[in-house]
Amino acid sequence: MRLVITYQDIPLTGELQVPIGTLITPSARDAAAERGVKIVVLPADQIHSLAPPAKTVAIGADHGGFRMKEELKPVLAELGLSIRDIGVSEEKPADYPDIALQVAELVASGVASRGVILDGAGIGSAMAANKVPGVRAALCYDKASARNSREHNDSNVLTLGGRFLTMTQAEEVLRVWLGTPFAAGRHAARVQKISQIEQKYAKELK
Repeated sequence: MRLVITYQDIPLTGELQVPIGTLITPSARDAAAERGVKIVVLPADQIHSLAPPAKTVAIGADHGGFRMKEELKPVLAELGLSIRDIGVSEEKPADYPDIALQVAELVASGVASRGVILDGAGIGSAMAANKVPGVRAALCYDKASARNSREHNDSNVLTLGGRFLTMTQAEEVLRVWLGTPFAAGRHAARVQKISQIEQKYAKELK
């Protein structure tokens, strides 16, 4: 069965590697041209992951979120998602900005369409991830906040507090966040304004 790349699989920037024989829809090609994304066709064995970005979730945690990360990974697998786990692999103290940056960069580059970051409270990771252009990280603490962050804000990174939520609560938040589409409509213009603020300050720093 050949892989199909659709509009949703095109990253915000950079390059998209696809295996030989991949079907690319016209809307996907249009999105790539609009965003300046180069589509590179390679033999399958030269591509890190055959899972399209839309089916890939990057996940990471510091020591405060490690246990919760490990328990949420089977939930992602159950939902048919490919997991890019960037660590940590133990509860040894780690700096959450380092973890947040790695997950955010995978999302911003288009390797993964969504990211999940866990630390003790989830606050610091949200702050760090939102410094990466193209990332809209949301700290969610219940189903309502998860739904709102997707419907209204088109969040592409979820942060969770490993010490503030029970595993049941964290799983509920994750499932709702992953399962809620962006409502677009009037919300699209507002999300675009967020991007414009980002672009304004990026230009001033050059």
